[in-house]
Amino acid sequence: METTVKTKYWHTLADGRVQCDVCPRECKLKNGQRGLCFVRACESEQIVLTTYGRSSGFCIDPIEKKPLNHFYPGTSVLSFGTAGCNLACKFCQNWDISKSREMDTLADLASPETIALSAKNANCRSIAFTYNDPVIFHEYAIDVAAACHEYDIKTVAVSAGYVCAEPRAEFYKYIDAANIDLKAFTENFYRRITGSQLSAVLETLSYLKHETDVWFEITNLIIPGENDSEKEINQMTEWIATELGADVPLHFSAFHPDWKMRNIARTPLSTLKRARSIAIMNGLKYVYTGNVHDKEGDTTYCYECGEELIVRDWYEIKSCIIEDSGKCPNCNSICAGIFDSSPGNWGSRRVPLTLNHSGL
Repeated sequence: METTVKTKYWHTLADGRVQCDVCPRECKLKNGQRGLCFVRACESEQIVLTTYGRSSGFCIDPIEKKPLNHFYPGTSVLSFGTAGCNLACKFCQNWDISKSREMDTLADLASPETIALSAKNANCRSIAFTYNDPVIFHEYAIDVAAACHEYDIKTVAVSAGYVCAEPRAEFYKYIDAANIDLKAFTENFYRRITGSQLSAVLETLSYLKHETDVWFEITNLIIPGENDSEKEINQMTEWIATELGADVPLHFSAFHPDWKMRNIARTPLSTLKRARSIAIMNGLKYVYTGNVHDKEGDTTYCYECGEELIVRDWYEIKSCIIEDSGKCPNCNSICAGIFDSSPGNWGSRRVPLTLNHSGL
C-alpha cells in the first residue's frame, strides 16, 4: 500500500512555490518542504499526503468520550488518528501524537478496508477520526469513511474545524457526526494560543448547521485566565443559540496542565458549573461538563419537563429512558439527537486494538 499519495487541493504560485489549500493556513512550499501539519508536503511541484494508511494506533472507546452524548449513546467507536496537526495549540493534550515528527515509529499500517472490517468484527457502531485532526489526512479519512459505510458503520470526525470551504464540503459528505472544538471566542486567543483564526472555525460550524445533515456537538476547553471570563462565555453561548440553534449540545471541558501550558492550574469544577449556567440562561438545551465527575453535568435532561432522560457516570450510562424517536416518555417532547431503540452497553471501557490485514 502506498503511504504517499497525490492530493488535489493546491495550486502553483507565480514564484514557483505550491500553496496547500486544505486549511486556512495556506502553507506555501518549495519542493522538499512540509507544511506546518508535517504530513502534507511538496514533492515534484505538487502537494502530497505522506501518511496515507499510517495510524498512530487504534482503540475502542465509548462514543461519549469523543464527546458525543446525543449520537447512539452507550455504543462503542473505533478511534484512530495519525501524526501531525494543522494547529499549534500550546495546551494540546494529545501532543505526543499531534506534534510527533517520528512517523515511522508511530505509524501502524492499515488500509481503509482493514479498518472497516475491524470495526465491523469488533461490533463498533461507528469509527472516529480523532487524537489529531482529520483535516490533515483528508484523503485517507474519506477513503476510510467510504469503506465503513459499506458495512453500515457510522463515521465521526473530532476536529477543530480549521478547514477551507471546498475540502470541507467534500469531507463532510462522508461524515455522520462530528464534535467541533471551539477553543475560545476571541481572535486574540486563537492567534496567540493556537496559531489559527476563530472566524474559520465559526464558518465550519455554520456550514455544518445550515448546509449539511451531520449531527454535531461542540466542545469548549476552559483554561483558567485565558478563556474563562463570564463575558466571553456569554458571547459564545449567545452566538451558538442564535446562529446554530438551542438544540446543539455544548460540552465545557476541564483543562489540565500539559504541553507548553504546564504552569496553569486545572479548571475548577465551579468554573465549569458557572459556564453551564450561563449557557442554559442563554437558551441552550443540552449543556455538559467534561473531564470532571459531575452527575448534573453528565445527565441529559428533557428541556421541557426536566425529566432525567440519560443518566451517566463519566462515560458509562446508568439509566436511559429516551425512545429511539427521541421522545421524552414523560411529556413527549423531542430530545435532539440520533438514538437507537435502546442504548448500547459498551460502558466506560477503553480497549487498545491491534489490526491485521484480514480485519480480525
